[in-house]
Amino acid sequence: MASFSSVPATPAVAFHSAYIVGIAFIAALGGYLFGFDFAVISGALPFLRQQFALTAWWEGFLTGSLALGCMVGCLVAGQLADRYGRRPGLLLAAGIFAVSSLAMALAPSLTLFVVARFAAGIGVGMASMLSPLYIAEVSPAAVRGRNVAINQLTIVVGILVTNLVNYFLADQGPDAWRWMFGLGAVPAVLFLLGVLWLPESPRWLAQAGQVARAEAVLHKIGNPAFVETTLAGLDTRANSDEPRARFGDVLGADVRPAVVVGVALAVFQQFCGINVVFNYTSTIFAAVGADLNRQLLETIGIGVVNLGFTLVAMFLVDRLGRRPLLLFGSLGLTISYLALAFLLQTHAAPGLVSVVVLAAIGTYGLSLAPVTWVVISEIFPTRIRGVASSVATVALWGAYFILVFTFPILAQAIGTYGPFYLYAGICLLGFFFVRAKVKETKGQTLEQLEGTFARH
Repeated sequence: MASFSSVPATPAVAFHSAYIVGIAFIAALGGYLFGFDFAVISGALPFLRQQFALTAWWEGFLTGSLALGCMVGCLVAGQLADRYGRRPGLLLAAGIFAVSSLAMALAPSLTLFVVARFAAGIGVGMASMLSPLYIAEVSPAAVRGRNVAINQLTIVVGILVTNLVNYFLADQGPDAWRWMFGLGAVPAVLFLLGVLWLPESPRWLAQAGQVARAEAVLHKIGNPAFVETTLAGLDTRANSDEPRARFGDVLGADVRPAVVVGVALAVFQQFCGINVVFNYTSTIFAAVGADLNRQLLETIGIGVVNLGFTLVAMFLVDRLGRRPLLLFGSLGLTISYLALAFLLQTHAAPGLVSVVVLAAIGTYGLSLAPVTWVVISEIFPTRIRGVASSVATVALWGAYFILVFTFPILAQAIGTYGPFYLYAGICLLGFFFVRAKVKETKGQTLEQLEGTFARH
């Protein structure tokens, strides 16, 4: 029999801890796909440069083509999630990713590779929006932050495992990159099989007027007191003629404050610049004379540090709260980038560069990486959560594309160190935005947060 974990604020209410964690980990396999495709390009780029004779422009576009697909995937997922439920979108995302991974591995030309990577982005974009949204909707308030952070944990596990695989495949000849991409089909199939076991989100079921099904799912999650308390707060459509959410609804005055915060945090998570470190590790360390073997080893170190600090963040996000971690991350990255830019500018030893890079990764893993996804999954009302989350996630991927597309061009024009001074300034601005606009969300139900972020 599953153990129960009591919610401190309401002793009579309890939930099935093992079942909730199991649901969260399966849904978070979508994050693993995100981490895989995010990291595989770093190890594959040295091979792709030779295979396709990439210019700086094409290198940036090839890397960023994933983000363009992600933007499409988010828009599709938002509509699917609000019309048909969260689970069908997760199934579709897994299928798209499995097929596109094989297509990238077999691509005979640059054009077909970019098309396949764009398709992979559709699957990644759908999963990146739906996985944290689903986990937030099935999780009790007391553990929601930790559970949504599991999605970030699987992202960093995906990054670490992929970097390890890249390292061991690097000596397998000029076609090693094909194996790097093709192996992505394995976690995609596992994700697809896992989603078949997941229940539909009880909050979506209630919103769709399927209250009996919502109640049945809640009985799997917690005890009768939990079911009664949760149902009392849910927004149901059983006796409502209210139309389903459309993208225009995110402009409504009552939800605009939440949308502004969600979109701004999503853009900041990318413009903070850390994904340049993830995607262009080889470029950064080549600038200080490190060889390919050192560059690939560095990606493994980045993955280990990222994983360790993400585990710490999972412990802290429901204790310290979201806002303190965001403030810490903003200032920490500002300082780290200033140091990194100086070291790259002065051609410091690779060891010193490595220390600063790992400090920046640790700071990000403890703060902006998991907490941004947590906040985005929490702050929107249930009736528009799907479309609003997709808008915020589209903004995130749009910012990611701009970031990774422009870095090779900027690095070629002003030196590898130059962009990091820019990223430091953005992080400082992000600190002041969080301080002024982001409210604390820990310990509140999703329904309570609708009031916190609404404009009345």
